Amino acid sequence: MSGDGTDSGNPYETLDGNPYGASVEIFADESVLKEDWKPEKLPEREGELEEIRNALAPATRGVNAHNLFLYGKTGQGKTVAIDHEINLLQEYADDQDDLNLSVTKTSANNQTTSYQLCAHLIKEIRGGTKKPSGIDQQSMFDLLYDEISELEDTVIIVIDEIDTIGSNDELLYELPRARKNGHIEDQWVSVIGISNNLQFRDNLSPKVKDSLYDSEIEFAPYDATQLTSILERRADRAFVEGVLEDDVIPLCSAFAAQDEGSARQAIRLLYKSGEIALNHDDELVCESHVREARDILERKRIEEGMRSLTTQDQFALLSVVSLAIDEETPARTRQVYQKYKSIVDRLDGNQLVERRVRDHLQSLGMQGFLLATTRNTGIQGGSHYRFELKTDLEATLDILAEDNRIDSVVEDLVSVATAKNLV
Repeated sequence: MSGDGTDSGNPYETLDGNPYGASVEIFADESVLKEDWKPEKLPEREGELEEIRNALAPATRGVNAHNLFLYGKTGQGKTVAIDHEINLLQEYADDQDDLNLSVTKTSANNQTTSYQLCAHLIKEIRGGTKKPSGIDQQSMFDLLYDEISELEDTVIIVIDEIDTIGSNDELLYELPRARKNGHIEDQWVSVIGISNNLQFRDNLSPKVKDSLYDSEIEFAPYDATQLTSILERRADRAFVEGVLEDDVIPLCSAFAAQDEGSARQAIRLLYKSGEIALNHDDELVCESHVREARDILERKRIEEGMRSLTTQDQFALLSVVSLAIDEETPARTRQVYQKYKSIVDRLDGNQLVERRVRDHLQSLGMQGFLLATTRNTGIQGGSHYRFELKTDLEATLDILAEDNRIDSVVEDLVSVATAKNLV
């Protein structure tokens, strides 16, 4: 080590000997780029906010707010929007003598039955005590009604990730009808459900649809212009003035708009780009940082998702990957199934019928690995699904190769893809 302390032999140390000292300034307030940061305004969702406001307004007139269903892909501002309007309604109620409002917000994550969700709601209303258990479902419902009876006259229950409950949806039928059915007397109860699953409502029982959803609001994906506006507002607070090159925000917006149209994705991309510049001691955030950030985040997303895939999911995904390498995608279910059968035979796996493989393909589409589209070929041909790979081919093959159950097939696919200069 040199006597002046400028060269310790540690490549991670800065000139003052501490590896945590940054030599450039990139962020002014990076908390603005964190997922838990809530914006004060949502100008890109003014239409949806007005619809929510109209649905909640009856509560200010002495009756129950409309039951409401918000749906759209992740990162579209659904939860932020409902929080924004609920907070405004609560502020209004606090200033009124004749509007007594109780709001319970919860997530149905991991609550896969009406019984579990009911117990979870009781815990939330009680303020985080232990969940009740050991009683039958109707008794659990009655216990929930008892807890609701202790709340204010107007009750709104917000359930995020409501699709987790699946088809076990009795509670979603019972709650909005609690007053009508005599379970509570002097209160108005409304339910607001939020879902990332665009097909959830279609899978509900008819009686739940009729009972629960007076109003429903779709949050469509943001376009590049909207994402640019969102990022610009955050960047003004998050970054040191002048460190973002002009093409950084438009490029982050374009990448996110082309994928899911997700504000969350665009913000993550911008944040990661800034971190890369900072870690490289670059004084400016530029296009190359954005492209590197996109590659890192995409690979991380693929890795996390693929680790949760079942064996049959992997077989279905491998089938589409193989067709993509053969330049035969988008492919119909029938084509994918033929490739699937050959892969399953080679790996000595359990072969599913075509309909079940299609279900796995659609699930992979929901998870963002495949692009699933429907095409109508007229009265004679009817409609059919077509599937193609949505993730990066090279990254997908790299991650699939880590599983020794399927690595022999993956190795062959890599060889073919390499010969074709696809990876």
